[in-house]
Amino acid sequence: MERVIKLIKNRSDIGAGTRGSDLGIDAVEIAAINQNSDYFNQFEFDDVKTHNESIYNKDHNSFAKRIEHVLEQCTRVSYSVKKNLEANYFPIVLSGDHSSALGTISGIKAAHPERTLGVIWIDAHADLHSPYTSPSGNIHGMPLSAVIADDNLDCQINQVAQETQKHWEGMKNVGYPGAKVLPENLVYFGVRDTEEAEDKQIEKLKIKNYQVAEVRYRGLKKCVSEALSKLSHCDSLYISFDVDSMDCDMISYGTGTPVPKGFDQYEIIAIINQIIETKKVVCIEFVEINPLLDTKGNKMAETAFEVLEAITSTLILPIE
Repeated sequence: MERVIKLIKNRSDIGAGTRGSDLGIDAVEIAAINQNSDYFNQFEFDDVKTHNESIYNKDHNSFAKRIEHVLEQCTRVSYSVKKNLEANYFPIVLSGDHSSALGTISGIKAAHPERTLGVIWIDAHADLHSPYTSPSGNIHGMPLSAVIADDNLDCQINQVAQETQKHWEGMKNVGYPGAKVLPENLVYFGVRDTEEAEDKQIEKLKIKNYQVAEVRYRGLKKCVSEALSKLSHCDSLYISFDVDSMDCDMISYGTGTPVPKGFDQYEIIAIINQIIETKKVVCIEFVEINPLLDTKGNKMAETAFEVLEAITSTLILPIE
């Protein structure tokens, strides 16, 4: 018996520093239409309510911009993921900015609190900041800090207001109280643009980062196998794919924080498919497609759809 895929569409970009990733899902759907694909007619979907108009509100939480609304959005995403997992769907979450991953991971943990969850984070960025360390205050750089419930106070540079602290504590407890993932159960692929506070956190917590050069030198299959061996004790796996993990010069600048010297789409497909083949993956998320920044038409969305379509055929999992 097969598990059925459910698309969860979360058109929120309030955790980002640049507008436009809220349009990423529609851009991917347009890419599918232009390729004469009926992909988006094949699966049921949930539309998550958004609060994107909050981008225009005067912001009082400068070290965690719009945090009260990001908390609200992550709570909505968490509920949708939890509900669909409990109904035995396989959620593919299509989101705007990467702050959504906190909601997704929280929903997975809430649905299966007894299971050990492993996270494979395919991204150019570590997303390990907290309001206490963030140089920008953009919450799409903070989801993993909330997921592992570690503020990295050793690297504190910001004096955070009490109201912001309250909302941040709420974020660390979305869906499931406290840490959802242990640092040793987190693996990076492609991270290459970090700040000092994140570098120190990665070193302290011994988080493995398979950089692009290492993957190409040692071999993709070998590196993924090694990562899966490290996570072999985990009951479930979640894959988070930020399109800025791909090379912006080779693919497109259609993402909020493009970084050169990344993967190509074929490497991304190979990484994700090898992980899926473990039969432990319970959810995959695509984030940060921004058509407003794309200088090549709709190239980033077209490439993201190429990845999405390529991995979907590998995604039919047996009911557990």
